Amino acid sequence: MKTVLTNKNISIRTRRRALECYIEPILMYGCEAWTISKQTQKKLEATEMWSLRRMLRISWTAKKTNDTVLEEAHTTRLLISKIRKRQATFFGHVMRREKLENLVTTGMLEGKRSRGKQREKLIEGLTDWLKAGKSLEAIEATKDRKKWRTMIANAVKQGT
Repeated sequence: MKTVLTNKNISIRTRRRALECYIEPILMYGCEAWTISKQTQKKLEATEMWSLRRMLRISWTAKKTNDTVLEEAHTTRLLISKIRKRQATFFGHVMRREKLENLVTTGMLEGKRSRGKQREKLIEGLTDWLKAGKSLEAIEATKDRKKWRTMIANAVKQGT
């Protein structure tokens, strides 16, 4: 894809669409089950900027800020919000099923907890992103599809 993405004869819009169609799905494979920490979020944003810089043929030694690169590409950072949206739709689907996946996702399984700081759960990251307050509010909102979809749409509009 390098020859297509770096070809100056193809418009930036077309190259960006090729990036979204062919590269991003590979990058986001299985993202519905990820827990995105601050470190992971930084790496994903860096990958997004790296691919845009490659597409625009901007060297890593060129002293251009990420904002100018985004302006040249006529875009904004969208990768994290796309991942969060996919996670939220998948989470709503799992919560409505009320099967084993529901128990695993919410972390309501019996047994001992491991030592040390506990890992962040998917639901905790989503409630922060949706600004739902408590995780119980998010779980209750999944029962009503219309309410859940509006919560997701509002979070996408606000960004990350």
